[in-house]
Amino acid sequence: MKDIIFDLIDSEKKRQSEGLELIPSENYVSADVLAAMGSILTNKYSEGYPSFEGIPGWDEKDIAEKILPNYRYYGGQANIDRIERLAIDRACKLFHADHANVQPHSGAQANTAVYYAWLEPGDTVLGMSLPAGGHLTHGAPVTLSAHFYNFVGYGVTEDGDIDYDQMERLAMKYEPRIILVGYSAFMKLPDFDRVAKIRDKVAKKTGEEILLMADMAHVAGLIAGGVHPNPLDHGFDVMTTTTHKTLRGPRGGIILSKGNVASPLKKPEKTLANIPILIDRAVFPGTQGGPLEHVIAAKAVAFGEDLKPEFKEYAKNVVENAKTLAKELKKHGFKLQGNGTENHLILANVKESFGFDGKVYERALDMVGLTLNANAVASDKGGAFRPSGVRLGTPAITTRGLGKDEMITLALWMKKVADICKEAKTEENLDKYSADLETIRTEVRDLALKFPVPAI
Repeated sequence: MKDIIFDLIDSEKKRQSEGLELIPSENYVSADVLAAMGSILTNKYSEGYPSFEGIPGWDEKDIAEKILPNYRYYGGQANIDRIERLAIDRACKLFHADHANVQPHSGAQANTAVYYAWLEPGDTVLGMSLPAGGHLTHGAPVTLSAHFYNFVGYGVTEDGDIDYDQMERLAMKYEPRIILVGYSAFMKLPDFDRVAKIRDKVAKKTGEEILLMADMAHVAGLIAGGVHPNPLDHGFDVMTTTTHKTLRGPRGGIILSKGNVASPLKKPEKTLANIPILIDRAVFPGTQGGPLEHVIAAKAVAFGEDLKPEFKEYAKNVVENAKTLAKELKKHGFKLQGNGTENHLILANVKESFGFDGKVYERALDMVGLTLNANAVASDKGGAFRPSGVRLGTPAITTRGLGKDEMITLALWMKKVADICKEAKTEENLDKYSADLETIRTEVRDLALKFPVPAI
C-alpha cells in the first residue's frame, strides 16, 4: 500500500504545475539535480573534508579520477571525495573564489559558521537592519547569533538604496569586526567598492583586520550569470549564499572565500589571509556534523549547469522580466520600494497603494494560483504577521520560460485581485468573491500549463 505521503507529493506537483511561483527565494531544479539529490549518496557518512590538492589547477577529468588522502573520519570515501572536490572546483570557478566550503546545510548555517570563524563573543557586526530589508541571520534578537554577538543595523535611503553615509558613521562609531552586506528584500545593486573603502577607513583607525562579508543568497545566480557585481571582485573576503533561489540548485548553502587554502586539521592564526581554513574548521567540527553528500552532489550538478553559456541568458532574462513586471505594476497603481528593481526582486507596499495589508493580498493571490509572500517594508508598523507589503520576484517563472508578454498579464491579474481585496478588506471576506477569483484562477492555470515545471 502506497504511503499517503506520496499522495501529498502528487498534490504538490499539481499545485506547482497549475500555479505560478512568484516567491523570489524559490526556483525549480533540473531533472539531473533532482536525480543527484535522490541518489544513494544519502547512505554515506562523511564527516571531515576531502583533500584540496589540485583545486584550483586541475581539470575536471583529473579531479574525477585521482584518489587522494583526505581529512575524513570514516572510510569508503573515494567517490564522495571526488564529488565534493568537483563541487568545490565548480563553485570557485563560478564566483572567482580561492576556496569554497560546500557543506553548509543552509544559508543560515553558512552565516553562523562565518561568525564563529572570525568573531569572539561580544564582537560587533554591522549589517542591514531587518526593517530596511536585512535577513534574520543579520541580527534578529530571536536568533542564536544575536545572543553571542552585538549586531548594529544600518538602513536605506528614501530611494531604497543602502545608506552608505550612515553605514560609515556607524562603522566609525562601533568599530565592527565584520561589515556585512546582505539582505532578503533589497532591489538595488550594492556599491561594494564604497563598502571596501569604509572598511579600510575603520581598519586604519583601529589597527585591526576587519572582515568584509557579503550574504548574496538572493542574487548569487545573477552574480554567476554576470548581471550583478561580484563582491569577491571588489575587495570582499567572504561571500555566503544559498544554493537554491537564483542558482537553481538544491536547498543548501556554501561559503566562498579569498585567502590561503590548506589542511583544516591544524588551527591557524586568526588572520584574513587564513579565513578559508578558519571557515572550514568552523563548519566542521564547529557548527555541523556529517555533510549531506547527496545534496553536495546536487550542488555540483547545479554549478555545472550554471557554468554553461545558457545560464547567462537565464540570468539576463530574470532581471528583464523583473523590470518589466515592476513597470507594469506601477502602471496599475502599485507603490514599489525603490520605485522599481535592479535585480530579480520587487517589494510592493499594498497598504499604501490600496489600503489592505500584505496577508490579505497573499491569501487572495493564493486562491488564484499566484504564490508570493507578505513582507514588511521599510519602517513598517504592521509587524511580521500583518506587514504592509508583499515580496515577489521572477527567478522561478523565468525558469519555466515566461517572458515580457506574460509579465504584462501577471501585472493585470495582480491588479484585478487587488481590486477584489479592496472590496473584501479581510481574509475572511474573500470567500464572498470566490466566483471572481475562480475566473482569474482558470486563466492562471491555463497559462501555467503552457510552461511546464522542469523535472515534473
